[in-house]
Amino acid sequence: MGEPEYESVVLVKQEVFVYKIPPRQSNRSYRAADWNLQDPIWTGRLRMVAKGRSLCVKLEDKSNGTLFANCPIESYPGVAIEAVSDSSRYFVMRIQDGNGRTAFIGLGFGDRSDSFDMNVALQDHFKWVKNEEKIEKEKVEPKQQLDLGFKEGETIKINMKITKKDGSEASSRLTGKKTGAGGLLPPPPGGNKISPPQAGSPSHQPASSSSVAGTGAGQTEWGEFTSAGVQSTTADAAATPSKTNANWVQF
Repeated sequence: MGEPEYESVVLVKQEVFVYKIPPRQSNRSYRAADWNLQDPIWTGRLRMVAKGRSLCVKLEDKSNGTLFANCPIESYPGVAIEAVSDSSRYFVMRIQDGNGRTAFIGLGFGDRSDSFDMNVALQDHFKWVKNEEKIEKEKVEPKQQLDLGFKEGETIKINMKITKKDGSEASSRLTGKKTGAGGLLPPPPGGNKISPPQAGSPSHQPASSSSVAGTGAGQTEWGEFTSAGVQSTTADAAATPSKTNANWVQF
């Protein structure tokens, strides 16, 4: 057995007006201006009651709660309640008695906010009914699962960029060769190498101005250098062999 359904009051308005409406001519919409709005046939209370998915509007006496008319509503908008074309405060309602006989009456509110509240209550109820029907349908017919597997012969291609910690992009191939140890550049190709003077050799001793002056071409190229050198004694100059410039390369 299913769970018992309880009645819940959706909306209550303490004052509504009921009008007798003329027969509808052709298919044009109802107009409240065609009613005798100054002389309603009944004034009372409106209660909107929901029981499960069914909804009805009950027109009751304000003092003792006596039922004046009952309006079952299957859908909205629909035939049970229809808005008029010339006002937002008036509606045409189809009432029904216990024997199944129906009649159409005019329903009006004194304030537009009351009619707005009734519209919202009707829309919310049938929106809930629609969601419930959708949930039940999904239980019977579950959603189709998406097939995300690869078909036969199907491949994908992924392009990836790998970045270093400093934000630069890493390359799969090296674009250059490593340099020497310590980051020093290799020596230039070709050219003459200058041998450093050996300790204790005669060329390591400072030359005097008199010995350098007698060396011919050495005087021209090293004159300024020897003038700034340290002067030595005459004995040291005599002891210096004539091959002092043999270890130097002339540029």
